[in-house]
Amino acid sequence: MNAGIAIVAIIALGVLGGLCSALRAQETRSVWDGVYTEEQARRGAVLFDRECASCHGPAGAGGGMSPALTGAAFSANYDGLRVGDLFERNRRTMPVGKEGQLSRQQTADITAYMLECNKFPAGPEELPTEAQALNQIRYIATKYAPRRDRHSPR
Repeated sequence: MNAGIAIVAIIALGVLGGLCSALRAQETRSVWDGVYTEEQARRGAVLFDRECASCHGPAGAGGGMSPALTGAAFSANYDGLRVGDLFERNRRTMPVGKEGQLSRQQTADITAYMLECNKFPAGPEELPTEAQALNQIRYIATKYAPRRDRHSPR
């Protein structure tokens, strides 16, 4: 009887470990992996100019009392967080006076434009609008160069 319980426990731990590994593998994407398209960023630029630039300045450079949406200080605020965090902040709190009125697609397009303004590369697929997919993408401020072997030529 005890041997049967031990076997079931070992199998359960193996399955649980496999599920955890699969979840971690899904969350390995970052903003450096091309998570939006150039076309989406173009649409976002038009929306940004209409809905955001009056406060945040052209291309998110900052203006008046509103912070810049580009540069080291902005990236430091989101470094290590999920793109879903940025998306939700945009969706729920912007634009001032019209909070939550933009569609999820419009918010994704503006967020894609913000990624472009922060010099993250475009890719073949649009930034998604669904929270689950957005939460699998990390905002990593600095792209780390691959480590060189100490014995390789420089």
